[in-house]
Amino acid sequence: MATMNAPTMERRHLPERRAAVREGSAAMSAIDYIAMALLVVGGLNWAMVGLLDVDVVATLFGAGSPATRLVYVLVGIAALYSIWTAAKMSRRH
Repeated sequence: MATMNAPTMERRHLPERRAAVREGSAAMSAIDYIAMALLVVGGLNWAMVGLLDVDVVATLFGAGSPATRLVYVLVGIAALYSIWTAAKMSRRH
């Protein structure tokens, strides 16, 4: 029975391939984590409003209070930042 010669170097062992993968991926910065946390807070708040008619942010800080408005503005800014980040990432590929 004839056998095929195995390649001398498998793909997973090529060091230049591993280095190229590391260079192409950028780690998340602190502002990325903050934006993600704010988007999670906003998403969960909207889920509670939709499902249970309970605005958790307004319940915690008071309806129409400056703190509530600040949280809403920060969630909106986080959404805009995430849109900008997604557009920047799509241009790279």
